[in-house]
Amino acid sequence: MTLRPWRLDDDLAAHAIYGAPEVTRWLRPALSPIVDGTEMRRVLAAWIAESDPTGLPLGRWAITDRDSGDVIGGVALLPLPPGGTDLEIGWQLSPKAWGYGYGAEAGHAVAHQAFENLGVSEVFAVVRPDNRRGVATARRVGMEWVGETDKYYNLTLQVYRLTKADLDLPEPACAG
Repeated sequence: MTLRPWRLDDDLAAHAIYGAPEVTRWLRPALSPIVDGTEMRRVLAAWIAESDPTGLPLGRWAITDRDSGDVIGGVALLPLPPGGTDLEIGWQLSPKAWGYGYGAEAGHAVAHQAFENLGVSEVFAVVRPDNRRGVATARRVGMEWVGETDKYYNLTLQVYRLTKADLDLPEPACAG
């Protein structure tokens, strides 16, 4: 897998991910299901506009299959609401890409960027308690469970944390 900035012409592939009920059920209320390609283009345009012009370290990126170049998911490093003092790594994959380790690889690559380019000491993932795939991915990234909170998104969520000291895996490939 490689990471690259989102493009407007990713709308069809992105809609297949962000319009899929099995994906979007875990993203509400932060992101409602995307109903069509036109709405997906609007969302992509907003993501592109919000991204740091350098592409790193905060923002959203497309996850692509290294061999085919197809968009298979998205990953983000963004401030958690409210207050924006904690940074969240989030990942979303096409159901066709589940089970291959792409989410963990993308999360790990983004964690490297956060630690090396932002100088932060920790990053978080917040996961709904019954999202077993999300929990498993957070653990594969190297994150540890730190508790449950209702601080973010007005939901009860499991909080996973990764510190720079705990990031001991080699950095996965990341398109620069």
